[in-house]
This record gives sequence, C-alpha cells and structure tokens, in this order.
Amino acid sequence: MRHGDKINNLGRTSAHRKSMLANMACSLFEHKRVFTTVAKAKALRVYVEPLITKSKNDTTSSRRSVFAYLKSKTAVSVLFKEISPKVADRPGGYTRIIKTGHRPGDAADMALIELVDFNELYSNNKKAAGAETKKKTTRRGKTKKSEAKAEGETKTEE
Repeated sequence: MRHGDKINNLGRTSAHRKSMLANMACSLFEHKRVFTTVAKAKALRVYVEPLITKSKNDTTSSRRSVFAYLKSKTAVSVLFKEISPKVADRPGGYTRIIKTGHRPGDAADMALIELVDFNELYSNNKKAAGAETKKKTTRRGKTKKSEAKAEGETKTEE
C-alpha cells in the first residue's frame, strides 16, 4: 500500500530514478527544453525548481549543494551563469509543461518541458521590443504629400 506516498516512482528503483532525473535536469539546463512523457515532466519539475531557487544565491555552498544533485560541471555553470540571472526576479514557476499528444508506439502522453524565460514566442520582452521597432504604416501617402508640400514651399521661396 502506498498511503501518503506522494512521490511518483515512475516504475524505477530509487537509484535509477535519481540518476534519470539528474540526467534530464542537466539536459534541461543545457538545452532549455526536453521532450518526454507527462509523468516524467511533472517529476522533473519537482526536481528542478528547488535547484533553480538555490542558484539565485551564488555562493560556494549553493553551488556544492546543486552539484550534489546534478553531477555535471557544465550544467551547474550554465545554471548559475545563464539561468539564475534571467530568473532572479521571478518568485517561482520557472518551468512550463506543454502537452503534445500521444506517442505512436505505446500511446503514452508526451510533453515538452521548458524553462519559461527562454522561450521567445511567449516572452513579453520580445513582443514589446518588436512593437517598438515596427513603424506604423498607413495606406495613404500622407508622408509623400507632406514632403512634396515642403519641397513646393522651398521652391516658391526661391
């Protein structure tokens, strides 16, 4: 009986589960997104979000505690150099799970888990920057007429 047992064992032993989640977390930090099953994505979110919270405080102690989970120097350096400055003002919810349908072989529910601040499609900053750079266009040639009037005025003054 598993009364009160809130961890999803994912059909694996504890050592296999811990190493799998550590490898998936390293891949998530390096590539900013991972394509996997919904159950693994939900388990990975629980595993990754406390690590990102620890990375906000860049001390030797926090680096060592994160390295104890990940076992990858490159993933730890990416987490502390790229990810933590970008999510410094965010109070939580660093990942997003997008369900993508069923896998053809066994009909398992598949999902894409990604870091929220690294997707340009959903980012508000990119939309605002794009809106500022885009010029407003009209169908009428108002600017051409005003330029023509200004040229006509200069000709008449001469």
